Amino acid sequence: MGANLREIQEKIARGSQISREDARSLYEHPELLEVARLAAAVRYRTHPQRTVTYLVDRNINYTNVCNTDCTFCGFYRPRSSHPESYVLSREVLAGKIEEALEHGATRILLQGGHNDELPYAYYVELISWIRSRYPIQLNAFSPSEIQPMHRVSGKSYEAILSELKSVGLDGLPGGGAELLDDGVRQRVSPKKISADEWISVMEVAQSLSLTTTATMVIGFGEDIDARLNHLERLRDLQNRSIARGLEGFNAFISWTLQFNENTSMGRSRHRREFGASISDYLRNLAVARVFLDNIAHHQSSWPTAGIEVAQLGLSFGCDDIGSTMMEENVVSQAGAPTKQKWSMTAEELIDAIRDAGFAPAQRDSKFCIVEGDGVPLASSRFPLPSPGVTC
Repeated sequence: MGANLREIQEKIARGSQISREDARSLYEHPELLEVARLAAAVRYRTHPQRTVTYLVDRNINYTNVCNTDCTFCGFYRPRSSHPESYVLSREVLAGKIEEALEHGATRILLQGGHNDELPYAYYVELISWIRSRYPIQLNAFSPSEIQPMHRVSGKSYEAILSELKSVGLDGLPGGGAELLDDGVRQRVSPKKISADEWISVMEVAQSLSLTTTATMVIGFGEDIDARLNHLERLRDLQNRSIARGLEGFNAFISWTLQFNENTSMGRSRHRREFGASISDYLRNLAVARVFLDNIAHHQSSWPTAGIEVAQLGLSFGCDDIGSTMMEENVVSQAGAPTKQKWSMTAEELIDAIRDAGFAPAQRDSKFCIVEGDGVPLASSRFPLPSPGVTC
């Protein structure tokens, strides 16, 4: 282990946050397993037990109409007049939610395109309707979906999120972040919410005690500085929220860019410049766990890398393996493995966790344990539930 890694190891042992240049060293260090060992040290400092959590939920995309034209997306349709466009009816939504409840789901993840043809009242009425009918946690939209609501209503982000919370919204997922670096965003999704706006919406959501998650996508042909910009923005917000006595982000989830001929990126003459390898993904998991030591839970994602890589990620600092999803409509259209298998059963996730040498425990979106054969996490640095969260 080189001198710089020893210094990083000493910071981890002291519980100190590493610097941006320390993180750069981890990205550049030739021995991936040494970086993994540092990530594991942070993981076990945070969660001493070998428990790995999973979530039973359903991912519902309420509309595929979107005016953002992201170059990596094969899911969206540009206008409602397109023959393949849709907005799900209440009848279809009811069927999907009821099926999820029959499978033991504790959460619905509700996300869609940026559809300016939907009035602001649509979103408020949708959340209110689901909450009045179904006993399930409801995490919906994302900062990039809140921005169109702001555009069509003229309301502030705080007013929108306060109203949505008042009618039943439990959490704001971290979608639409991709890379929080405006150089990358201008290149691959110039119409989308800016990096600073994404952070601003999340800061409002956290101030309202909504459950929030942080996400990251790698493989846009970005350099290390772009990745570090993303991680710094997340850590700075998390430090601010914790200083205010708030939970902040309760989980960090990253995955690799997916693109195929359904996307303009996949049809580009520069397509060979995009994408990330398995080793890139595992290194990013490890660096993020060390740098984002103030975010309690880190997830190893199976939908883009596959379950075997997700199992490996549990040894690169992750303590969560994600959710059953039940359906996946976005990355599968860009060529992700979910095109062939768009859901996992709880039993499959349990087996994957055990086969990787860990003890499975089912959680909800607040990381409250539902059931499991793992050791309860009461002695963790970030016990379940997180401070200020009531199960």
